[in-house]
Amino acid sequence: METAILFRALLLLFTLSDSFGRICSLGIGINYGQIANNLPSPSRVASLLGSLNISRVKLYDSDPNVLTAFANSDVEFVIGLGNEDLEKMTDPVNAQTWIQQHVQPYISQTKITCITVGNEILTGNDTRLMSYLFPAMQTIYGALSNLRLSREVYVTTAHSIGILSNSFPPSSGTFRPDLAEYMQRIVNFHSQTNSPFLINAYPFFAYKDNPGQVPLDYVLFQPNPGTMDPITNLKYDNMLYAQIDAVYSAIKAMGYTNVQVKISETGWPSRGDSNEVGATPQNARLYNSNLLSRLQQNEGTPAKPSVPVEIYVFALFNENQKPGPASERNYGLYYPDGTPVYDIGLQGFLPRMAYSASWKNVRKYLNLHKVFCPFSSAYFTSYIHELTHLMLSLLSFSRNYLS
Repeated sequence: METAILFRALLLLFTLSDSFGRICSLGIGINYGQIANNLPSPSRVASLLGSLNISRVKLYDSDPNVLTAFANSDVEFVIGLGNEDLEKMTDPVNAQTWIQQHVQPYISQTKITCITVGNEILTGNDTRLMSYLFPAMQTIYGALSNLRLSREVYVTTAHSIGILSNSFPPSSGTFRPDLAEYMQRIVNFHSQTNSPFLINAYPFFAYKDNPGQVPLDYVLFQPNPGTMDPITNLKYDNMLYAQIDAVYSAIKAMGYTNVQVKISETGWPSRGDSNEVGATPQNARLYNSNLLSRLQQNEGTPAKPSVPVEIYVFALFNENQKPGPASERNYGLYYPDGTPVYDIGLQGFLPRMAYSASWKNVRKYLNLHKVFCPFSSAYFTSYIHELTHLMLSLLSFSRNYLS
């Protein structure tokens, strides 16, 4: 009798929870970096992301432990091919071997939808890497085609906003002249393969470098007078959307109008060095919570109002081994123990290290009675896990109290 009451209560709580409704309405992308020595296991991260209903994850590698942990989930993965591998990937044999080892074993169960070939190559100082970038993209795409995967997995690369020589007004956005030979081939590749142009955009950097000239409210999506593009008469109330439209303008200036721009990284650090102006928990909370509110509205930019903005937030966790200034280690929405760094309304669940016997019995019961849940299995697992512990504690308390 107690067991039947417990399970009915669990299902009722699952159905009526306010936080469940809020979380399930959110569909965002997240960067899952792993330059740290204190992160939870990929299986626990899968439960956390499932509880947040995050349906798109971007990796910087092709970690088999992560891809296996997310098998049979609804999460779509962007996997990364590192800068150090670009030269090797210009060889078709190496490219096909890489696909056979890093994509084919997982794609039947884990949704791999994109491969990023390198990260921010064209704003670095290595001209050899720059020369390898486009050939490597071509060769990876050719390998996918040979293996009949090119319709499932698209190929792209992520750029820094520094590829622009001009970003304001947005309608006058242009690529740097010294990168023209690379950009022409890359943009044409995207046009031909129907793949997106990825940009890493951080309004934080603009504010940090010039806080006296860049209005804080403008970069944080807070109410502000905004700026007007004098050529198009379009009004911009935040810097990120202006940056996106500047990239669209730069692509259009090269003769292309059919390439979609997506934000592969954006975020705000909660802490920084003394010279990193604006790196505070308050600003990070405002930036990311306001950004998430915009994403929930499926809105486009002023120049592309019918194309919903697609963004991968940087990042899931603080990464304690990232080199560079303190801000680099403090972009996470969560600490490694699953505690939010600040409150933006995302109440996720990071499961405990080991399942209890009671939880195993709950799972057995749910499977036996074929309990149907229309939401992500990872969310269901982690959410019911936490509720089970709560209800078992309540039952134990009631027994002791009544005895």
